[in-house]
Amino acid sequence: MSGKASFVPETVLASRKRRDALRAEALAARKAEKSAGKVRRAGELKRAEAYLKEYATAEKDLVAVKRAARAKGNFYVEPQAKLAFVVRIRGVNGVAPKTRRILQLLRLRQIHNGAFVKLNKATLAMLQLVAPYIAWGYPNVKTVKELVYKRGFGKINKQRVALTDNALIEQSLGAHGIVCTEDLIHELVTVGEHFQQANNFLWPFKLSSAKGGMERKLYGFAEGGQSGNREGAINALVARML
Repeated sequence: MSGKASFVPETVLASRKRRDALRAEALAARKAEKSAGKVRRAGELKRAEAYLKEYATAEKDLVAVKRAARAKGNFYVEPQAKLAFVVRIRGVNGVAPKTRRILQLLRLRQIHNGAFVKLNKATLAMLQLVAPYIAWGYPNVKTVKELVYKRGFGKINKQRVALTDNALIEQSLGAHGIVCTEDLIHELVTVGEHFQQANNFLWPFKLSSAKGGMERKLYGFAEGGQSGNREGAINALVARML
């Protein structure tokens, strides 16, 4: 029995060619994206290593300066901190309108909300006015990292979005040279040129109740209470609230 050649309509052939072309194009795009991703991750790793070296060098220099001053019988007075982390520790009952407004400006609308603040004359005055309702101090690099990695959310299209991908950071802050989480942390720690954009991108941190509780909230930290400036002790409080 003689076989007959199968006939394939021209439209079907054209459709197959288009499908094959699209498949090849998509495959090439995936390969290019994968290659670009490797290059991007390598760059991010190098930046992270450079930042770690920078933080370690700054810490060693500080220790060396303190030792040199102590050897001469003097005390080294550290420069005024540029960065503060502020946590709201009291609710809204009985809050005066002016106090409420300042808390809103600090982005502390709810109890246990936390936010970074660039310290200057104006912000220090604001912190003083709402001192009974907040605990604040000077966060170290470890605290900033843990806050961003464990409780960090970005503000994207007015939505609270988890920072699960560096592409989200680059999309919002790439124009300011901030393309990954380590860039964001470095900008906060150093209070860099684009600190305001970086800080505004971050949604206020939602922390948990402090482990072990917080007694004597109505008293200042210097009086054995919880409110006001804790300086470096803010790091221990944040660790209890993460």
